[in-house]
Amino acid sequence: MDLFRTKSIEQSIRDTEDPRHRLRRSLGALDLTIFGVGVIIGTGLFVLTGRVARENAGPAVALAFIIAAVACGLAALCYAEFASTLPVAGSAYTFAYATLGEFPAWVIGWDLMLELSLAAAVVAVGWSGYAVSLLHTIGIDLPPAIAGEGGVVNVPAVLVVLLLTAVLVAGIRISARVNLIMVIIKLAVILLVLVAGVAFIDPANYRPFIPPPVHTPQVEGVSVPLIQVLFGVTPVAFGVFGVFSAAAIVFFAYIGFDVVATAAEETRNPARDLPIGIIGSLGLCTLLYVLVSLVLVGMQPYHELSEAAPLADAFRAVGMPWIASLISIGVIAGLTTVILILMLGQSRVFFAMSRDNLLPPALAEVHPRFRTPYRVTLVIGLTTAVLAGLIPLGALAELVNIGTLFAFVVVSAGVIILRRTRPDLRRTFRVPWVPVLPLLSVLSCVYLMLNLPVDTWLRFAVWMAIGVVLYWLYGSRRSRVARSENGPAAEPAGSAPEPPVRP
Repeated sequence: MDLFRTKSIEQSIRDTEDPRHRLRRSLGALDLTIFGVGVIIGTGLFVLTGRVARENAGPAVALAFIIAAVACGLAALCYAEFASTLPVAGSAYTFAYATLGEFPAWVIGWDLMLELSLAAAVVAVGWSGYAVSLLHTIGIDLPPAIAGEGGVVNVPAVLVVLLLTAVLVAGIRISARVNLIMVIIKLAVILLVLVAGVAFIDPANYRPFIPPPVHTPQVEGVSVPLIQVLFGVTPVAFGVFGVFSAAAIVFFAYIGFDVVATAAEETRNPARDLPIGIIGSLGLCTLLYVLVSLVLVGMQPYHELSEAAPLADAFRAVGMPWIASLISIGVIAGLTTVILILMLGQSRVFFAMSRDNLLPPALAEVHPRFRTPYRVTLVIGLTTAVLAGLIPLGALAELVNIGTLFAFVVVSAGVIILRRTRPDLRRTFRVPWVPVLPLLSVLSCVYLMLNLPVDTWLRFAVWMAIGVVLYWLYGSRRSRVARSENGPAAEPAGSAPEPPVRP
């Protein structure tokens, strides 16, 4: 068994023209940029900013966002080169299949399942909390058994997941329009925060911009960061090292720009539009993160910031409670788009793996009218609804982070490999200074992974072990690439060609 057999880029592109699996190309650069903004801006902006300023960086939280953006930017350049060269659904899974081989591709695909599905469920639980709070504000109280994470069933979380599943099945254009509406709402709220907050800035709150360092020993056991176990490094709050520690935390506020690459097969001009969407959304979100964090720490002393709702509470503290209510609406809109795009990305990864027969090929069927992978979307929607409705997910949320960083490492290494193995490929977008920049991306992501707790690494290892077993029992025996090497590739049962697809 050849675990490292690759799927040629030419074959991957030919697969996109198969009428049974052809998706509708209707997205442009603006759509992709809005998708990126929709999935990046969520609780990272509305919640994480205050917590990191209070506990790690002080007013210098803006510097932490810039440092994290540099690390993300290196990975974004690698994603942009791959996505424009190989405009096929699946993102890091597809890139790994073309460079590292089938087994590494399965591993990264299994990793993306963890990242995207769990992330969507976690965000849906957060959405439910804000929605229940907003309903309470207007005088509507849901029964405790069905309201929020503490209930028997988190009904609001289930309902929002099922509603967004229906939107995704109905077509990529409808999904893009819903996302656009929600992004406009949350950007309007962010602009309101910036304009209104400037009037309440006290320059004294910026001094000292980088507070003196303070040692903060972590709890013992498997909850300590792995880097502390390996090197005996004691985490530091504030000071220069505190700013870098904060960057390792706020990095996760940028998670999601990679999901833009999963829509490559539905993009009208992927060679041009994908790099714009990936890099443009990351740049815009970085600017908003930095501006909001500067306004926030200027409105209140960093040590007085709220950890749960820093922006809303900052406006309450200065006598503007109505803006705090609008911020809650912005949070709900923001989290809605995050759930939508995470589920979109997950469905395209599943779709690509099913088309390669590494998952049941029936899941790769496309709806005859909507041209969406409706079967796999329904499976993902129902699974996410169950996770969000029944299972407490707070302790597992960091698995999302390690899964994302692992995907970044694979894609960055893949750029170097593909430059050596296929120098003849036409690349409309090229990462500059290869292999230096991709190597820096790998190193920065590995460093951030080492800052995650030991128990997160243990859970990640268990998940990956399950994936290896499933590949051995199913994927390795049914792979289309393996069958094509041993003779004509067998088509799945019941896969007779369909009539030509209408444009």
